[in-house]
Amino acid sequence: MTTFVLFITVLLACAVEAVEALTIVLAAGTSRNWGSAWQGTVAALLALAATVAVLGPAVGRIPLDALRLVVGALLLVFGLQWLRKAIMRGSGYKALHDETQAYAEEVAAASSAEVGGRGRVRDWYAFTLSFKGVFLEGLEVAFIVVTFGNNQHNVPVAVLGALVAVAVVVIAGLAVRAPLARVPENTMKFAVGAMLTSFGLFWAAEGAGADWPGSDAALLAIVPAVALLALGCTSALRRTRNTTGGGAPAPTEGSLT
Repeated sequence: MTTFVLFITVLLACAVEAVEALTIVLAAGTSRNWGSAWQGTVAALLALAATVAVLGPAVGRIPLDALRLVVGALLLVFGLQWLRKAIMRGSGYKALHDETQAYAEEVAAASSAEVGGRGRVRDWYAFTLSFKGVFLEGLEVAFIVVTFGNNQHNVPVAVLGALVAVAVVVIAGLAVRAPLARVPENTMKFAVGAMLTSFGLFWAAEGAGADWPGSDAALLAIVPAVALLALGCTSALRRTRNTTGGGAPAPTEGSLT
C-alpha cells in the first residue's frame, strides 16, 4: 500500500507541473511559432537530463537520515504552501486557479513581444518561453522523483508515476491543443498539498530520529488525517466567510468539497 501511495503522490504532483508547463508551450506555439516552441522544449528536456544525471547520484550519496530531515523540511514548506492556497480557494477567500485564463495571459504576452530569431531559431521569444516553462517545471518534477524515490528506496515507482503523469497530460493537451481547463487542478493541488505535507512530517520526524508506529504504514493514517484537518479548515473558513460576507465572491465551480 505504501508503494501505491508513493505512486499516486508522485503522479498527482507531476501532473500539476506538467499542466503548467504544457500551458506555456501551447501558448508559445499557438501565438508565435511552433517550430521554435518545440526547439525550446527539446533544449529544456536535454538540459534537465544533464542536470538529473549530475545531481541524481549526488543525492543518493547523502546519508539517509540527513536526506530525510532536509527533504522532509522542504516538503513541509512546499506542501503547506500548496495546502494553504487550496484552502483559501476552497473557502472562497482566493479565486480558483483558471488554466484558461493563464493560457490567455501567456498568449497575450507572447503576441505583444518582439519578433526575431537567432541562428537556427526563427522565433527567440517562443524558444525561451518554452525553454523556461519546461525547464523550471521539469526541475520540480525531477526534485519530486529523485527525493521521493531515494527516501522510499523505490526510484522505479517514482519514475513510473512521473512518466504516467507527463504522458497523460501531454497526450490530452496535444489532442485538443488547448489548456487542460477541465482538469480539476485546484483539487489536485489540494490532494498533493496534503500528501506532500504528510510525507514531510513523516520524513522530517524520521530524519530527526523518531520512530513511527507501524513504520511506513503510519502514512496510511497521516495522509487522511492531514487531508481531514485541511478540509475542516476549508469548511470553517467558508462558514466564516458566508457569515461575515467578506472576501471575494465565492466560486461556483471547482470547489474542493
